[in-house]
Amino acid sequence: MQSGHHKIDPKARLVVATVTLRLFRQERQERIVDLLEQHGRVSVAALSERFGLSQATIRSDLESLVQEGLIVRTHGGAILADDSGIEISFELRRRLRAAEKKRIGAAAAAMIEDGEAIALDASTTALAIANEIRDRRELTVITNGIYTALSLIDCPGVTVFMPGGFLRRDSASMVGGDGRELIHRYHVQRGFFGAKGIALHEGLTDVNRDEVAIKRDMVQHARQVYAVVDSTKWGKVGFASFAALDEVDCVITDPDAPQDMVHALEGAGVRVVVA
Repeated sequence: MQSGHHKIDPKARLVVATVTLRLFRQERQERIVDLLEQHGRVSVAALSERFGLSQATIRSDLESLVQEGLIVRTHGGAILADDSGIEISFELRRRLRAAEKKRIGAAAAAMIEDGEAIALDASTTALAIANEIRDRRELTVITNGIYTALSLIDCPGVTVFMPGGFLRRDSASMVGGDGRELIHRYHVQRGFFGAKGIALHEGLTDVNRDEVAIKRDMVQHARQVYAVVDSTKWGKVGFASFAALDEVDCVITDPDAPQDMVHALEGAGVRVVVA
């Protein structure tokens, strides 16, 4: 008579354990990035205590994140690459705060009407907006974002204008003098802009002078200017400003935006929408 118990292959146990370990490591590393976005920097010692793991394991996690370009190691800890003055790639930026960007994108798209002309910059949040307007009719989109344009390539109701210039690989965008001439020819109802930071005195800022230049042109030729920035961008300042706060009509953000700054913007006449 055969027993109802089946012997489990030790190799199968090893595979399950390995997959579980990898999933846990990935989740832990994502949590480390979340903590960096909230606090600006983390220490190896604090992370070791939080996760109940050795400092050697935490250092291994940090090195993996360094290899992905997400963080920069500091003495005893790390900071986000985005906070170090180093520009990280579009693909890596798209992974950060993805859920918040999707909600912000949906809220922005709800404000866009069929038949309008709009401007979208090359930010990852602009891409989130583009993904929400694929079914629109008689919509014209001016964008210097390669991925934003590609996301609309098979949308018959959307006409896409791309400025010329040269390709910036890190931002997957077109920049330069030729493209700016195209932007000067048109006016759009609404322009939507991501940013490195939003601050009360500096306004909307970014890290690259070519991106700043083309964003300034878009701002000047948009009847309404929308900042689409998640809560990690509040209070931060990039290399140069492309819009003062008195040029901004609306800021779309997530619930973690600092309330003191939200109230200050609203007091200055800027509408703030929390998605």
